[in-house]
Amino acid sequence: MVFVKVGVVLLFIAGAGRMINSANWHPFIPANTGESGHFGWTGVMTGAGIVFFAYIGFDAVSTAAQEAKNPQRDMPIGIIGSLLICTVLYIVVSAIATGVVPYQQLDVPDPIAVVADRAGLGWMGKLIKLGAIAGLSSVILVMLLGQSRVFYSMARDGLLPPFVSKVHPRFRTPWITSIVTGVAVALFAAVFTVREAGSLCSIGTLLAFVIVAIGVLVLRVREPGLPRRFKTPWVWFVGPMGAISAIYLMVSLPWTTWRRLIIWFVIGIVVYFSYGVRRSKLAQKPVSTAADTPVQ
Repeated sequence: MVFVKVGVVLLFIAGAGRMINSANWHPFIPANTGESGHFGWTGVMTGAGIVFFAYIGFDAVSTAAQEAKNPQRDMPIGIIGSLLICTVLYIVVSAIATGVVPYQQLDVPDPIAVVADRAGLGWMGKLIKLGAIAGLSSVILVMLLGQSRVFYSMARDGLLPPFVSKVHPRFRTPWITSIVTGVAVALFAAVFTVREAGSLCSIGTLLAFVIVAIGVLVLRVREPGLPRRFKTPWVWFVGPMGAISAIYLMVSLPWTTWRRLIIWFVIGIVVYFSYGVRRSKLAQKPVSTAADTPVQ
């Protein structure tokens, strides 16, 4: 499915790239209207914060670390490689789309389809549309896989009830968390619009990145002798810069998104202090260095 998605993107680039009108790129950054977040630099950062959810797939690679044969080598390659490839493709596709169709006309649910029609791609346009729809399935599967493994790990750590970490006897997968995640995602999709869901996913992911970046620094101070199977080069530069950049993107998001984040954050705090804090294995005994049972 990944090859289908990349093939569709390359087909779009090859077909629509010939129809670019460079006049559509001027002005490259429209002047601010006087309201924060409406064009200008603040508009760029607001847009970056909203569409950040397009990059959250790379962290799903780390959730499958237990299933990799050589995670110390495979995880960095998978994360950095996916980030570089996706970033280049996103930039090229966005540049072509705004070069073919003025950006004012792309505020629609299916901008790629609009660009394909405007470029007159014919059969290629139909193939691109079908590929874009088919490609959504792989995104959903990766996200469901990653989140189910997060719940599985939380249950193993004692932050969720033990039955949540049950593994299917035949497929060796955390089947309970997979079902719960699927139902939760379906309900979430039924309640929120695409724009609202994207903004909430972005700010939640950015907050998680801030916590991780700060957590790495805290561990370096509190647990200097802790075995580290993964190395972080220039940790005292990468950590603070990662946290600062994520916070900057979060601040650029609208207040309605912050309000939803606060609600979910409070719910998480209540669950943690009412259940997880008393059952956390990390709080009860030292971290074990024994290898965990692999999950497939």
